[in-house]
Amino acid sequence: MKALFAATIATLLVSGCAPGAEVQASSDQLASSEVTGTLFVANKRGNTLSKIDLETGEEVLRLDSCTNPHELATSPDGEHVALACYGGTTVDIFRASDLSKVGSIDLGENARPHGIIWHKDGDIFASAEGRRSIFWIGNPLKNPELFEFGTGKEGSHMVVVAPDTRWAWTTDLGSKTVTRIDLRGAEDPKSVTVGVEPEGIALSPDGKALWVSARGSNKAYELDPTTMDVQKTIETGRFPLRLAIRPQGDVAVTSDLMDGGLTVIDLKTAQTIRSIAVSSPEEAQQRFQVTILWSDDGNRVYVAETGSNTVAEVDYASGKVLRRLKTGEGGDGLAILP
Repeated sequence: MKALFAATIATLLVSGCAPGAEVQASSDQLASSEVTGTLFVANKRGNTLSKIDLETGEEVLRLDSCTNPHELATSPDGEHVALACYGGTTVDIFRASDLSKVGSIDLGENARPHGIIWHKDGDIFASAEGRRSIFWIGNPLKNPELFEFGTGKEGSHMVVVAPDTRWAWTTDLGSKTVTRIDLRGAEDPKSVTVGVEPEGIALSPDGKALWVSARGSNKAYELDPTTMDVQKTIETGRFPLRLAIRPQGDVAVTSDLMDGGLTVIDLKTAQTIRSIAVSSPEEAQQRFQVTILWSDDGNRVYVAETGSNTVAEVDYASGKVLRRLKTGEGGDGLAILP
């Protein structure tokens, strides 16, 4: 298993969270109920964008998107989906209804956009790994305005933004740092070392805590988002690629690739309270679990299994996998519209 772990790290570093081998989705599925909405999936190996009806569990549409798309985000009005085209230089925008492409915003040479947020105020924020920066894209649907903020760090991968758009934070995989960026330009970026290969990042709903998972350390960290001091350190499962906070703000989960499961952290006590088996350590390389996303009501967690071209729908209360939804090749970035 140590050799498998080392090989996985090497693969991820080279290909930007590249997937493992493909397998067929499990047929041992439980019926899901009382779930509606639409799930969008960025298929990074297939260079496509999928649209899945959550009521039926069926993929209703899949179209070509861009080269190696990773993360995606939906517009506040639910009309559009923005895709970070990691294999190129653009943020591409698609109509949610029919996945027709309606815009492409070029971030410049060697941008390699990865993390992306469509803020409630209507603007888009995206990390640009190749430029060691993040972009603020104003008016993305009409006459886009680009503002670039350098992190000065290698592999600025995931990004979160404060509700008032004053601050942004990135996890910088190559530099092993987390960076705070003043989006008003009054202060220089502030970076702190946080574990080995920090990747997952989330801001608590009240904005008082910044949570980070470091995949090479098997730990999650609570940081003060202003001072950037580490307040608490929590053990997680192995290789926690992502961290997502429940909409209610009570818990966070980490996506533990090498275990094929989720670690649940109580945010008030900063203690691990349970783990959820989405697959198993034996299936971990085949499933290659990456991105995680909560449903708006906090009742389900959606888990992208990039290797098996599936998204596992997990009931949070029971920890049971309700369904495995089929996607395109290498499903990674996730977003849900009601």
